[in-house]
Amino acid sequence: MDHIKEMQSKIPEYPVFFMKSENALIYNNLPFFIPDFSNDIQYECEIVLRICKNGKNIEEQFASSYYDAVTLGIDFTARDLQKQCIKNGEPWEIAKAFDFSAPIGEFVSLNEIEYPCDIDFCLKKNGTIVQKGNSKNMIFSFDKIISHISKYITIKTGDVVFTGTPAGVGSVEREDLLEAFLFDRKVLSQRIK
Repeated sequence: MDHIKEMQSKIPEYPVFFMKSENALIYNNLPFFIPDFSNDIQYECEIVLRICKNGKNIEEQFASSYYDAVTLGIDFTARDLQKQCIKNGEPWEIAKAFDFSAPIGEFVSLNEIEYPCDIDFCLKKNGTIVQKGNSKNMIFSFDKIISHISKYITIKTGDVVFTGTPAGVGSVEREDLLEAFLFDRKVLSQRIK
C-alpha cells in the first residue's frame, strides 16, 4: 500500500502482473551493470517465491502447496522508460524485463520460517535501510497471487514469483551496494557497476 501511495497509483482490485524472461535473472550476487538505455534505474526489493510443482487454475486454498521457499529479489526498473510506457499506454516489459533486471538471493525453505505470512525483510543501500516491509502488509497474499496468476498462465517447477515492494524505492548509481535481509539473514548482496 505504501508503495502504491508513493507512486501515486490506484489500489488494484486484483494482482497485476508482468513477466520477465530467464535472461532477467542474476544469481550468486553477480554485479548489476546499469544499462545505457536509461537515466533512472530504480530498485524495488521484493519477497520472491520458488514454485515447486506445476499448476493451472489453482484454488487459493491449495496455493500454498505450490511454493516451498522464499528469498528476496530486486525488481530493477527503468523508471524513465516505465513513465513513457504508462503515458503511451504501452506494456512495461521494456522498463521491467530487460536483461539482468532481476537479481535473486539465496532461497530459504518455508520449513525454516515459523510464520510464512509474517516475514520481515529490508533492503540496505550503502549500509542504510531504504526499504522495510512485512509480508502481512501486502495487498494480496502469496496464495492469492499464485491463484490469480495460474488462471492465465501455467506455473511450473523452478519458476519464481516476485510479490511486490514496500515504500522506499529509489535510484542506483555505480558502486552502490544493495543488501537484502530476510529477517536478520542476508540473502542478497548486489554491487552496482
